[in-house]
Amino acid sequence: MPVDTGYPWPIETTRLENGLRVVVSEDRSAPVVCVNLWYDVGSRHEPAGQTGFAHLFEHLMFEGSVHVAKTEHMRLVQGNGGNLNATTNPDRTNYFETMPSEHLELALWLEADRMGGLVPALTQETLDNQREVVKNERRQRYENVPYGDAWLRLLPLLYPPGHPYHHATIGSMEDLNAADLAAFQAFHQRYYAPNNAVLTVVGDTTPSEVFALADKYFGMLEPVSGIPPAPGGHIAGQATEPVRETVTGNVPAPRIYLSHRTHPFGTAGYDAITVLAAVLGSGRGSRLYQRLADGKRIAQPDYVGAYGVDLAHAPAPLIVTATAKDGVDAETLEVGLVEVLDGFAAEPVTEEELERAKALLTTSWWRQMSTVGGRADTLGRYATQFGDPGSSAYRLPAWQAVTTGDIASVLHVLQPASRVTLTYLPSDQPSVQPGEDQ
Repeated sequence: MPVDTGYPWPIETTRLENGLRVVVSEDRSAPVVCVNLWYDVGSRHEPAGQTGFAHLFEHLMFEGSVHVAKTEHMRLVQGNGGNLNATTNPDRTNYFETMPSEHLELALWLEADRMGGLVPALTQETLDNQREVVKNERRQRYENVPYGDAWLRLLPLLYPPGHPYHHATIGSMEDLNAADLAAFQAFHQRYYAPNNAVLTVVGDTTPSEVFALADKYFGMLEPVSGIPPAPGGHIAGQATEPVRETVTGNVPAPRIYLSHRTHPFGTAGYDAITVLAAVLGSGRGSRLYQRLADGKRIAQPDYVGAYGVDLAHAPAPLIVTATAKDGVDAETLEVGLVEVLDGFAAEPVTEEELERAKALLTTSWWRQMSTVGGRADTLGRYATQFGDPGSSAYRLPAWQAVTTGDIASVLHVLQPASRVTLTYLPSDQPSVQPGEDQ
């Protein structure tokens, strides 16, 4: 059925008998299409002892299925002029290809074959190989890079044990080592099903063509009954005691992360936080840049920022960070960061700051929506997380409607009593907390 939105592109949706939701946005401006498949499974769905499973499947899904040999999925897409990738986060996993439009059918067949045909083709050798790939990725991206494990450390500081956001998507080495082939097969059969997915196609095609091809290739796949929901993410109230962790290691300069749980992505409160983050940390006109990089000159200009992490099923974090300039210690840097973050009470956001932040968010939004890949991902996200791809049309107007009063009303979530502080110190620098004597 057609979806009424404020977009310059149409949106039509249908649902196959097996539960697969299909979203199509026709755009004839270029002879390309993007096929984007969102599965409602991420690290928040992983039970104890199975951390990292969703991310590992991001790798396994490229390693062959019943009718597609190992590495053939990538070869077929790239050999026909396309590109492809996949991503995993706490809330979902998605797979996507952008192809010349004459190869739309190929892309849909490939996605359907690995949805329904991965488990019969999964071997112990493939699992072991990709398990080692993921373990190396953990080492290279998180453990052996300066500040690389910040996200791994922040999550358990922000969310208590047992919470679905307590652990990072990459998972633990122990869980990846311990799991056997049967456990991975069961995980795939539980979540990677048509009734737990949204197929979005954007570009040079028609809804009728996509709906027919989706039914042809996905329609014979059986739905899965009793898909377990993710653990609840509700957290009662704000934290009442600050949490602090200091890491001393092989880093070139002190770095501070200040973080707070705020509001879930998709709520009015989080819209205000998103605008506030842009005021705080987006570009040379932001408060952090103006006060710490240009003003006090205590932070490296390229390493100050603030951003929200768009998590939809619990209060999402706002993260404020800065890296010290040469000769500046961690205590001085943290005092400066805290002054800026806590300064909104005495020095509220100005209309000029507000308009600048909205302009930056507007540019970012339309840059995302201007490509078939960006639009397909956005529509798939809102269909998966909020049940309606057209609801994505409200996101930009929601940011544009935020007032200085709205921002003032969410500042209570940034109180020092609920703050998480993560400090990185070079190995040759003593650990000193604010207020202590050196």
